[in-house]
Amino acid sequence: DILYEEKEVRAVLGKINDLRDQQFEELEEIYQDEYLNKVAIDQENLRNHDTSFNMYSYYNLFNQTANLLEYVNDPLIIQVNRHDIEIAYKNYLEENFYYYQELASIGKSVKGLNLFSDLYQILDQDAVFFNPFAKDDKDVFFNARGIMLDNNDENLLVKEIRDYLKVSKVLIALDDEHQIKLMCELFDRHEMLYTLVGIKDELYPGLNIGIYRLNAGIELVDEKLVIISANELFKTRNLNKPKYLKYKNAKIIKDYQELNVGDYVVHDNYGIGQYLGIKTLEVQGFHKDYLYVAYANNDTLYIPVEQFKLIRKYSSSEGKIPKVNKLGSSNWQKTKAKARNKVDDIADKLIEIYSARINQPGFAFPPDDQIQLEFEQAFGYELTPDQQRSVDEIKADMEKPTPMDRLLCGDVGFGKTEVALRAAFKAILANKQVAFLCPTTILSMQHYKTMEARFKDFPVRIALLNRFTSSKNKKQILSDLKQGNIDLLVGTHRILSKDVIFKDIGLLCIDEEQRFGVRQKERIKEYRKTIDVLTLTATPIPRTLQMSLMGIRGLSQIETPPKNRQPVQTYVVGKSNVLIKQIIERELARDGQVFYLYNRTNQIANVAYNISLAVPQAKVAIGHGQMDKNELEDVMMRFVNKEFNVLVCTTIIETGIDIPNANTIIVEDADRFGLSQLYQIKGRVGRSNRGAYAYLLYNPGKILNEEASKRLKAIKEFTELGSGYKIAMRDLAIRGAGDILGGTQSGFIDSIGFDMYMKILQEAVNEKMGKVNEEKEIKSVNVNVDGYIPHDYVSSDIEKLELYQRLDQAKTIVAIDHLKSEFIDYYGKLPKEVAVLIEKRKLDILANSEIIEDIVEVKGKMQVTFTKQYSKELKGDQLFELVNRLFTRPGFKQSGGQVMLLLPKSDQWLERINQLISTLSAS
Repeated sequence: DILYEEKEVRAVLGKINDLRDQQFEELEEIYQDEYLNKVAIDQENLRNHDTSFNMYSYYNLFNQTANLLEYVNDPLIIQVNRHDIEIAYKNYLEENFYYYQELASIGKSVKGLNLFSDLYQILDQDAVFFNPFAKDDKDVFFNARGIMLDNNDENLLVKEIRDYLKVSKVLIALDDEHQIKLMCELFDRHEMLYTLVGIKDELYPGLNIGIYRLNAGIELVDEKLVIISANELFKTRNLNKPKYLKYKNAKIIKDYQELNVGDYVVHDNYGIGQYLGIKTLEVQGFHKDYLYVAYANNDTLYIPVEQFKLIRKYSSSEGKIPKVNKLGSSNWQKTKAKARNKVDDIADKLIEIYSARINQPGFAFPPDDQIQLEFEQAFGYELTPDQQRSVDEIKADMEKPTPMDRLLCGDVGFGKTEVALRAAFKAILANKQVAFLCPTTILSMQHYKTMEARFKDFPVRIALLNRFTSSKNKKQILSDLKQGNIDLLVGTHRILSKDVIFKDIGLLCIDEEQRFGVRQKERIKEYRKTIDVLTLTATPIPRTLQMSLMGIRGLSQIETPPKNRQPVQTYVVGKSNVLIKQIIERELARDGQVFYLYNRTNQIANVAYNISLAVPQAKVAIGHGQMDKNELEDVMMRFVNKEFNVLVCTTIIETGIDIPNANTIIVEDADRFGLSQLYQIKGRVGRSNRGAYAYLLYNPGKILNEEASKRLKAIKEFTELGSGYKIAMRDLAIRGAGDILGGTQSGFIDSIGFDMYMKILQEAVNEKMGKVNEEKEIKSVNVNVDGYIPHDYVSSDIEKLELYQRLDQAKTIVAIDHLKSEFIDYYGKLPKEVAVLIEKRKLDILANSEIIEDIVEVKGKMQVTFTKQYSKELKGDQLFELVNRLFTRPGFKQSGGQVMLLLPKSDQWLERINQLISTLSAS
């Protein structure tokens, strides 16, 4: 709360009176009465100690205000790059100034108010400053540089380290003993002297090696010290946060952040149950973590967490609550069998589509030439890694002799158009024509302008065909197109008409295919059979996404945002007329524009009228799908040209028009929209470097159903840039999506859940195409160990599941060691139970090595059986010596041409067996 005394209030009220009288004379007469009324109400609220947001702006009139740091004893303040802090503060002040200036000019606020405290009260306190540049001789200046090494070439790497050693002492700061072993071997090969050091040891002149676990290296020039971390040498670490695993869709639960207590799950063998969390249980004297799943009749199933692949999160049609299965019943197996029968038909259709494209002869475009390179170098920006990868994937498809059908998925403004234009230019250089299909006239015009600018220095003939094209020009374009005098035709669905005849079309680019009607899609299907097709989208529709996930269509993703792009700040709030008024006034005060989305056309005029009354400075326009198409596009064009600053509209704005000046969107009844729809709508703003805001409003008196609540929560979670693909995946999970070919078979999908449906479908498709369904799994050694993740080490069930998933994904000892280091960095020293869990995973990996036939527990001892081939090759004396060094009273035997070891489960038996197999495998 904001606290102040009565005498302070009286002083502030006096200041307000002075400001009021001065400002009253300057106001236009139409605003004066409302202004006096507004000031009187605010003064009364101050007397009553009102602490609502509306009163914050008056607090700078108090003589003395306190900040939070004044209530902290002797705080240590660290300022990271003060210059940037000051710039951000000045930007806030400037935006705030114009906002209140605008309000004051129409009598909505007293002049001279400020929402922000004086930041310099904080900045001027004693602090430690981290800045990239020294400002005066009082600063402690570190002449430091980052480390850049070429770790792809051993000889070059060694040369670079030797160059450092000529002027500095060098510390190789590694993560674990395995890395030390690798680096020592490297330096031994190159006859370089080095010293092994501990973390508390002083560094010696020359080359030092030790375990330090640093995130990055640094060169301290004046101190003549170079520190090289594992990151520069191995390029594998990410200490900021453990990476989430990216399993393929329909394989297992894709993102455990989506799995919450109470969610329904599907077990391969037992069917649908309800997930109730993770429990650590003691079984036969050993502790282990289990997934706790409830079934019908209060039955419970405890699934060892390492078997998490057996369950999938249940997802179905929106609002569908599944029937929980009964353990021991045959109903689940019958349900799965029915689903398999129906899936078989779908799989046949999918293969038919795939085969038709693969077997259809297409045009193999030639490799890039010098002109293509010049065109790409003329781009004013460096491609993001995702863009470059997408370009490479598309070109590879184009150079194949079969027609390309690829989906390019990326958020608005992430550079999909540039990627498409590089593909278009490649086609044009091969003397092929290109069609660029847009869902709206406005978008076609925007693309046309982009293309004109991009191709201006190259001999590419571009034409635009939409409803604004005059009859005379249209006739000429159709003639030129037929004769091959146009290289690139951009336009709306008009270019799909029968009278539009290309001389030799080679590539069709489609922007947001889901926005086209049935007839247009049928025409697109015809093109797909014979020419290369590239589809651009921000959030693919479920059917398109599923086909890409199953390999029926290629999928390229652009998830990297352009530099300086800020994510849209998203707020989910109850509807309030006062809030709506403030939001609009704030955007207009910075000369911006506002989308107000209201999806009921019968009341949209009233909404627009109420906004114009509440915000007189707003120039309000209306746009909805029931308007004449030409009239609607005229409204949109005028909004683009800033003739209006508030557009009250329906979801017609989903389609990607580009209005950089519109940076606030208000969505009324947001709970009524689908997730991908909300994401598309939110994408209408935030297309410039300016901060953008999305306000998702719901009726505060309404109880949201579970699915609506999930959607709003999800859209708020996915505020980071590049979330369109994730949103489409989440939408699949929430909505169910029906079958892959667009039919109405969601009933049987609901009976098994969407993920199980996708798994069965993938298996059916793979079986019919002769593909192996799964990559080879690492078989687990069946032995009881006290390995689990204690609650006091990781308290969150979600994080525990993630860690188990990451352990399962690690397929090599090196990967396990890196993971172990990350666990320590992120959660602290490993407790014994986690160390055992990690060693057990190592044993599982080593048990799958080429020299091991099997590892089993026999009467309290571990029996290690070598393969017949290795049993022939091994050197008995070396094996005997190594085993006896590691184990007390081991046993040896031979049967059927295979050597077997019987090893006691003494202290550290896991580590000892792992060391034994690792040593034998390396020799």
